[in-house]
Amino acid sequence: MDPIVWEWIGAGIRWLHVIAGIAWIGSSFYFVHLDSSLKPRAGLPEGAAGEAWQVHGGGFYHMVKFLVAPSNMPDELTWFKWEAYATWLSGFALLIFVYYFGAQLYLIDAQVMALQTWEAIAISVGSLVLGYGIYDGLCRSQLSKSDGWLAIFGFGFVVLATWIFTLIFSPRGAFMMAGALMGTVMAANVFMVIIPNQRRVVASLMKGEKPDPSLGRTGKQRSMHNNYITLPVVFVMIANHYPLAYGAVLNWLILAVLIVMGVSIRHFFNTMHKGLPAPWWTWWIAGVCALIVVAISRVTPIDPAEDAALMPAAAVAEAPVGLADAADIVISRCSMCHTAEPVWEGVHVAPKGVVLDTPEAVRKHADQIFVASVWTHAMPPSNITEMTIDERRRLARWFQDGAAAVN
Repeated sequence: MDPIVWEWIGAGIRWLHVIAGIAWIGSSFYFVHLDSSLKPRAGLPEGAAGEAWQVHGGGFYHMVKFLVAPSNMPDELTWFKWEAYATWLSGFALLIFVYYFGAQLYLIDAQVMALQTWEAIAISVGSLVLGYGIYDGLCRSQLSKSDGWLAIFGFGFVVLATWIFTLIFSPRGAFMMAGALMGTVMAANVFMVIIPNQRRVVASLMKGEKPDPSLGRTGKQRSMHNNYITLPVVFVMIANHYPLAYGAVLNWLILAVLIVMGVSIRHFFNTMHKGLPAPWWTWWIAGVCALIVVAISRVTPIDPAEDAALMPAAAVAEAPVGLADAADIVISRCSMCHTAEPVWEGVHVAPKGVVLDTPEAVRKHADQIFVASVWTHAMPPSNITEMTIDERRRLARWFQDGAAAVN
């Protein structure tokens, strides 16, 4: 395919994913806020749980929520579902476009597990299906009677799944698979539980029957799960820009801490929406989590001999390394993509516009090279060009000796 057309297809999928995600997140945040702000009062219609008055766009809105459903159904209902479906479909299309078509570059790391492209794709798709099945099983178990315990077990499941992904896929691929799993859980909650339950309620009312109140409770529980998962998923969506997150030795633990951070921030706002005192401790948790993430990203193995794919970032070459030597390493290992005309199939422009095909360009991007190829092993992707430990040590020495200087 024409490389220009291919690039625009990728841009279009990404844009669609962002647009759909904004719509879905916006409606989720709004309705959780609305639900939390409802106040009961005398005189409300039978079956109403509360009401809320809002002002926006020069007008006033009077919202009333029914615990199960109103006694008489309106002629028209607005269903909030297409945002969720469009977000997942565009996200899965992006997963195919980037990680399945580019499996050897982004999803597979032979030093983690030697996989054929079809094997990696099969494991990826199977993991999403199996992952939702396990989550759904937890929600249908006795744990569902306690939101707290269900949340703890759900969190543990996501962390365990992320750790397993790190044993199968490349660091970047493992991080993205964790996000894809959480996103699949969210979309499947809408498609498999929330919307079907709402349809059953409507069908009961149309027959003149009293709807099962458990349908609403189950839908609300799944909806709140989606609301709390949102912020961690958004981070994973943009995580490919942050090698210190996905490329760290303990990247699965970093994601676990980021989930706690996102949930804490979301809980702060959800509590505020109820008109309760601001839970100040959630910001302390978020702050501590941020410090933990920084600390974890600086953790490296003690002995590089234990794993030839990793090394302590502090380990440097004994002899001084000049710009010319450093440039030779970077150009030979990175210029397949980071050049004006990339030669790797499927890569048509230098990632992030970073060109590393001259010594001066290497010197200019010294900080980025250090983070991506020395402190973490995010680059080259999946170490596809087999940059050696000795080469990383030499780059570390070059950076330590003042890489920004002309040497």
